[in-house]
Amino acid sequence: MQPILSIQGISKNYGSIQALNNVSFDVPQGCVFGILGPNGSGKTTLLSIILDILQARSGTYTWFGKPGSAETRRQIGSLLETPNFYHYLSAVDNLNITHAISGRGDAADIDRVLEIVKLSARKKSKFKTYSLGMKQRLAIGAALLGNPDVLVFDEPTNGLDPVGIAEIRELIKQLARDGKTIIMASHLLDEVEKVCTHVAILKKGNLLTAGPVDEVLTNEDIVEVSAQDTTRLKEVLANIKGHTHLKEEGKSIQLFFPIGTANMEEINRYCFDQGITLNQLLLKKKSLETKFFELTND
Repeated sequence: MQPILSIQGISKNYGSIQALNNVSFDVPQGCVFGILGPNGSGKTTLLSIILDILQARSGTYTWFGKPGSAETRRQIGSLLETPNFYHYLSAVDNLNITHAISGRGDAADIDRVLEIVKLSARKKSKFKTYSLGMKQRLAIGAALLGNPDVLVFDEPTNGLDPVGIAEIRELIKQLARDGKTIIMASHLLDEVEKVCTHVAILKKGNLLTAGPVDEVLTNEDIVEVSAQDTTRLKEVLANIKGHTHLKEEGKSIQLFFPIGTANMEEINRYCFDQGITLNQLLLKKKSLETKFFELTND
């Protein structure tokens, strides 16, 4: 299937600073694609280029298999900065202004997007009375005007309290279930792990890795086991075939196998045959935080 967005060799400099260095990856249709990296890694620059706000020094990109144009841009809703609404106007009035400027959507569409972002009950309230989470939901509502196929968000939960973060994450998941392709930049590891299906990790303008979250974040099977006699358990596990190494983790022992090779039933049977009754046998994925720091640390 043709990717929604294909980025090929994008580079960008700000004077002597290399903001992006030959970045290439594809965004599949219907995914939630996270562009992850610490501050200064080039995330916002990349989003600005694919939205025709900035021009790349070199490289190309296509939307829906075509070069970026006014036509393709109409199929993309975006939120790149802090919401820029009039504080003394209501949600409806602010979205009417957004519609008039952008040409996307109509009066009926405003009611539709307010329902999606759960602001219908407060649609006549002034923007200044909204919580930060509500303000961000209204900004996402503005991006939804015209029912675009793709949504591009830059740090959509930045500055929100835990309640606001949970609201935006759930909204993004719902939009994905409704068939939208979502591209979002974030420096929050937890956010990408909980929301995204695909991820690209940037560091100082360089693409470190990209692909499905499960593949990017897991390059080995980690089996965590424990028993009453930890010393004896460690001796027994050392002789299991196929593992690359093991380590003690508190009262548990972790066995590491090449990805997809750990056989839980065989491990349990082997330990039992050696007189060890396991009280824990758990297959774990390497956490995003562990993988992220492995990739981004010098």
